[in-house]
Amino acid sequence: MGQVVVAGSINMDVVATADRHPAIGETVAGREVLYFPGGKGANQAVVAAKLGAATMLIGCTGADAFGRDTRAFLAMQGVDLAYVREVAGAGTGTAIITVAKAENTIVVVPGANALVSAADVAAPALRQGDVAVSQFEIPLPAITAFFTRARASGATTILNPAPAMPIDRELMALVDILILNESELGLLASLELHDTDPDARFIAAASTLQTDHRPNICITLGKRGAIALIDGRVHLEAARIVKAIDTTGAGDCFVGAVAANLADGHSLQSAIGYANVAASLCVQRMGAGPSMPTAKEVSAAAG
Repeated sequence: MGQVVVAGSINMDVVATADRHPAIGETVAGREVLYFPGGKGANQAVVAAKLGAATMLIGCTGADAFGRDTRAFLAMQGVDLAYVREVAGAGTGTAIITVAKAENTIVVVPGANALVSAADVAAPALRQGDVAVSQFEIPLPAITAFFTRARASGATTILNPAPAMPIDRELMALVDILILNESELGLLASLELHDTDPDARFIAAASTLQTDHRPNICITLGKRGAIALIDGRVHLEAARIVKAIDTTGAGDCFVGAVAANLADGHSLQSAIGYANVAASLCVQRMGAGPSMPTAKEVSAAAG
């Protein structure tokens, strides 16, 4: 069994719940304010660890209360924090999240996450069979350096290009598996996509990203499930019907679950099915990091 090594962000999520999202310039009454450890990198590491994978996180926090709280939470979930660096004079990353009718809007202030460097990703050992995961909440040069090391060691690389921004050719050439949603795919393919578009439109958009390099691509579509291009073949994964409470972290749950299943030696198609079940459990709970399911819960839900 390989290990999952995540290079990514560590945040404290400050969540306000309300009956609806405010329009621009509008103020609405909220219900409560909640604090949850989060950050895309931390979330993905937490779910991988809770699903039984040996999991290491590379990242930075500030030397502040949010940093202490997030590190304590991550350690309790079984995540190896040997390569999480505390940065004096920097604040821990913070996400301001509004949740209304199970949908969220998010503003992320990167803080110490912006200081993750190529030097931070240079120390951890990687080997064949490991799964290296990253996202776009840390600087791109650090991700490129991380994936360069991973590729040289024979590890599988997974990129979750969120928040959405263009991917340069050097980084794309290092990606084995690209996991993204419709808005992220739309930006990369220079198309306007909606979750109601036909499957063929998503497949065609994903195919445009495979001109120079042919990474496997998985598009997560929430209530519709997922569409994947795996070794040139289309795989459709139907959604599971559940009552969603909070979709924050669902995409991260999916990514981390894919990584954990791959590290356990399963195929990508099998990993996508497993991740689909895990994400369906995540959306039935509040918060990001704390909502991630265990392997026992996923097995029970899968039947």
